Amino acid sequence: MDVKSRLHRFDGRSRLLVHALLSGAAGPNKAQTIFNKQRRSDPDFNLTSFLETLCQQEACVHEDALVSKPLVCLFSEVFKRNLLCFLHFIHPGVPRHNLQHLLQCLTQDHRENQWSCVLIKQLYRDIEGTRKGTLLSSKCTENLRGLCERFSDQNTKGRWASCFQEMGTEQADDQTDFSVLPQKKRKSDNLDRDVDDDAQHSKRVKMDFCTAQDEEEGLPEEKEESMRTSQQDHSSASKSQTSSHQSSKVLSDHIKAAVPVIKELLDTESGWDKSSVSALEVLHECDPDEVEVLCSMLSLSEAPEQSLPQFCSCLLELSPDLSHSTASAVITHLLLGRILSLVEPASRCLVTAVMSLCTRYPRPTCQDLIEPVLRKEQTGSAQAELLCRLVEDCLEPHHRLLVFRTILEVSWDEGVLSVIHALLDSKLELNEVDFSLFTDQLCSQSPQFSKSMKFAKMLLSVLSKYQSHVNAACHHTLASCLSFNETFLKKSLLAALKRISLCK
Repeated sequence: MDVKSRLHRFDGRSRLLVHALLSGAAGPNKAQTIFNKQRRSDPDFNLTSFLETLCQQEACVHEDALVSKPLVCLFSEVFKRNLLCFLHFIHPGVPRHNLQHLLQCLTQDHRENQWSCVLIKQLYRDIEGTRKGTLLSSKCTENLRGLCERFSDQNTKGRWASCFQEMGTEQADDQTDFSVLPQKKRKSDNLDRDVDDDAQHSKRVKMDFCTAQDEEEGLPEEKEESMRTSQQDHSSASKSQTSSHQSSKVLSDHIKAAVPVIKELLDTESGWDKSSVSALEVLHECDPDEVEVLCSMLSLSEAPEQSLPQFCSCLLELSPDLSHSTASAVITHLLLGRILSLVEPASRCLVTAVMSLCTRYPRPTCQDLIEPVLRKEQTGSAQAELLCRLVEDCLEPHHRLLVFRTILEVSWDEGVLSVIHALLDSKLELNEVDFSLFTDQLCSQSPQFSKSMKFAKMLLSVLSKYQSHVNAACHHTLASCLSFNETFLKKSLLAALKRISLCK
């Protein structure tokens, strides 16, 4: 049974939670956000129906035989881990017998996974309100004890890399799924390369080991995820801080020689010609790390806006086109900060620059400019106006669909509603899953925008332009959505929905 068939087992609200839990590492946080919004709109809402559906028996084929299993066992390991983490977040408000029934179903699964087993134990501990015992397996305990003994001596020469190479070999034998180890290995490699002094290295190793030991001794999944995000942020910050320091080592002489030429052109705001294009050809010779260093040295984010159209015009004259990673770096350094800081409509020069690069490099623009702006806590009217122009004038249908799918994952405000309206007016080619997700999102957002005319007009656009997409489930979801509307357009919205039901 595929995912689409499984989704039909759930009601509209539960389906939105399932979609969130299927969305990778961020699934538990997304599901918690959706659940909180559902509770705000309906204080009596609970997860009883959701959990009961997960525990329903479903027929499936196992080892060439038709057997019956709980529905939750038919989902991927990622979904099950995300589900357990999500329930760990909100377990105090969930009926205990429902949680116990679900855990019993999960323990029947023949596909034993180490992380899932630990999370099941953790949730049992949550229910029982006890922290006795350990979540570590005997193998993990043995490995940690070995690490403690190995690094108790400050003069140890083995270091982290060799240690985890040995542990990696052991894990290949027992097929243990410890995804945290490769991360530690990468971190250790960086330590081995960057620190030559044995005493200083030993101190840093001991600090890192204490962190690793605390992780393995039962930190909840959400703290591990938070720590992983913190490590990534720290890595990005370290990269940013060291790039200028390492520039003399990273960039070759002829690339460094182009820096003052390009900076002078940017500062003078005039004099761009064929020689200017030649100076920018060094971008073709840089790897991704070198491009980051070069952009930092050029201070692209501080270049006068009046010079942006000419600079972008020269970029567009380069042959061949910039690689995806290079275009992403240039767009990020040159434009992202300016757009995020807009408090009034963008200048003509900035608009020209953004539109020219978006037309030539739409995918980097979607991923490294439009998406970060949409993920900002508040999308101002100036940013929304610029994004709407990009949607209407620069993006092809498949790139508009990328933007639309990003919007389904972010929090909505009036600025985001403007972008959605522009996308809908462009007659998006939505499949059944995309439209179902959209209507679920409309339903969850409707209490927040009950008096918003912009939201009401967007709903009217959906009901008038996407009638053919409205199936029975979506019709029910939209009807629930309209029940919250308090604008003078409510009668028109109900009439539009009724016409769709009459045509079915």
